[in-house]
Amino acid sequence: MTLAILCSGQGNQSPDMFSLTGDCAMASHLFATATMLLNGIDPRVVVRHPADSRIFENRSAQILCTLQSLAAMTALQTSIPQRPVFAGYSVGEIAAWGAAGIFRHIDTLKLAARRAEMMSEASAPGDGLVFIRGLAYDALSRFCEEHGGDIAIINPDDAFVVGGGHAFLSAIMRTAGEAHATRIVRLPVEVASHTPLLSEVSARFRGVLGGLPKAFPPTAGARLLSGIDGTGVSQLDQGLDKLAAQISHTVRWADNLRGCVESGATAFLELGPGQALAEMAAKSYPDIPSRSLNEFRTLDGVRAWIAKWTST
Repeated sequence: MTLAILCSGQGNQSPDMFSLTGDCAMASHLFATATMLLNGIDPRVVVRHPADSRIFENRSAQILCTLQSLAAMTALQTSIPQRPVFAGYSVGEIAAWGAAGIFRHIDTLKLAARRAEMMSEASAPGDGLVFIRGLAYDALSRFCEEHGGDIAIINPDDAFVVGGGHAFLSAIMRTAGEAHATRIVRLPVEVASHTPLLSEVSARFRGVLGGLPKAFPPTAGARLLSGIDGTGVSQLDQGLDKLAAQISHTVRWADNLRGCVESGATAFLELGPGQALAEMAAKSYPDIPSRSLNEFRTLDGVRAWIAKWTST
C-alpha cells in the first residue's frame, strides 16, 4: 500500500501552520536553521503575526513552506510506510526532494532560500500570480497570449494559476471576469513563478543544484515525481534539469496527482501549510482518502490515520 505525500507551495501560510511540528524535538535543528535564514527571527514567531508582510514575502514564504514539509516528515518519519510517492507543488517540489531523502534537510532549506532570492532578483515590482477557475484551457491560453502572460500551473477541474507583470495581471483578471470565470483571486505571491519571465533563473539555479550533495535513488524505494510533467524521476541529472526548469515552466499539478495514483497511491497526505492540495486530490480521486496535516489535532492522530489507510 502506498502513501502519496504532497508538499505544499506558498500562499496558505497562517499563524497555526507549525502547531503540530513546532514543538517536535527531532525537528529543532530545522527550526534553528530557518531562524538563521530569517535573520535571527524564529519562524514560529514570524507566522504568529500574519499582518506582518514577512509571512508572504517571497523569500520568507519559501523558507516557511519548505520548513513545514521537512519538519512534518521528520516528526512522522517512523510512521511513513515503505515506497511512498512524493510530489511537490511549486516550491513544494524543493521540499519533496528533501523529504524523499535526495537532498539533506538543512541543504534543502538553504536551497529554498537561494531559489527565492534568485527569483526575486529577476522580478519586477508588480509581478505575480492570479488564480482562475471556470475557463477552458484553450480559452485561457488565448487570453494569456493576447495580454502577454502565461499559464503557470494547471490544476484539476479547469482551475489554473496564471503569471506575469502588473499590466498582464490587471488585464487577465478583467478579461476572465468578462468571460464569466467562476473565481478570480490575486495570490499573495510576489514573483511570476513558472513563467518564461524567470527563464534566466532556471539556468542559474541548475548550477546551484549541481553543487549540492545528493543521495540517489530516493530512500526506502520512494518514488519522486517531476512537477512539470508528473513523471517519475528515474535519472538524477534529468530530474535536476526538470527541477530547475520548473521555475520558468508550467507546473502540471493535475498530472502529478495522476502520477501518484498510477504509482499505486492508497492515500494522500498533504504536509501543509493549508489543505488546498488535499482538497484537489479528494475531488479528483474521491475513492482515495485524502487529508492535510492541519486537519489533525495531534501527530498521533496523523500516525493513526496513516496506519489505517496504508496497512496491508
